[in-house]
Amino acid sequence: MLKLSIITVNYNNYNGLKRTIESISSQNVSDFEFIIIDGNSTDESVALIKESSMYISNWISEPDNGIYQAMNKGVSMAKGEYLLFLNSGDHLFESNIISTSLDHLKGDDFICFDIECVLSNDSCIKKHPDNLDFSYLFSDTFAHQSTFIKRNVFEKVGYYDESLKIVSDWKFFIQSIVFHGCSYKAIHKTLSTYYLDGISATAEGTFNRREEREAILKNEFSIFYNDYRRLKLLDMNRFKMLNELEHSKLAKKMLSFFLRILLRCFRNKSLKDL
Repeated sequence: MLKLSIITVNYNNYNGLKRTIESISSQNVSDFEFIIIDGNSTDESVALIKESSMYISNWISEPDNGIYQAMNKGVSMAKGEYLLFLNSGDHLFESNIISTSLDHLKGDDFICFDIECVLSNDSCIKKHPDNLDFSYLFSDTFAHQSTFIKRNVFEKVGYYDESLKIVSDWKFFIQSIVFHGCSYKAIHKTLSTYYLDGISATAEGTFNRREEREAILKNEFSIFYNDYRRLKLLDMNRFKMLNELEHSKLAKKMLSFFLRILLRCFRNKSLKDL
């Protein structure tokens, strides 16, 4: 069985698609398939796909109802044991990353590598946790650009919810881990680069993501909803500051010092004096 299918979704993003294809063509191995799902682009994307046909295993260009329908088409076409969604504009981190990653693709349902996130001239490496916990799964998500997903997970869990615009992959990961017992491991090696210039990174995208998450939790994960709201509360800056104070030896000493001063000041006063 073919080990890996890389799926790229594109719509009117010639420059981004070119960057993605170039990173695929630069890999020092070719024992994987590369699938492009184009949403009937009207720019030069289709011409680019045809010019790059020697690197592409399969492709289609036709209208769709959004990114998740396009991703589902890719799942249906894929033949690999593991799938990687490297969407238009994303690219692999280095030319040997696929060859060094293939040995890790065994056993677990989700294998999450680190990812480089780029915004303007700044970048950072996002690392997935070694051990999943409740707060991470619900307040964050796996970066699909650096997550290898076992093909049969889609047969067990179902495909992406096409009614959602931004958080269907978040929903899919939660369903898989929480309700279907899918396994997970983190590999601390940078696999890909993601540019924070897509719809999910805009103010509108952030608002829509929050709205969609709230609706999903209320309607489909209601048993977790109150915990989710508590987690959001604990994530507020004031609680972060209190938590840091609680774990700081210096802060504890300073707090104890001020409390002793206050006690001395008010020791001989009655309630009427206060």
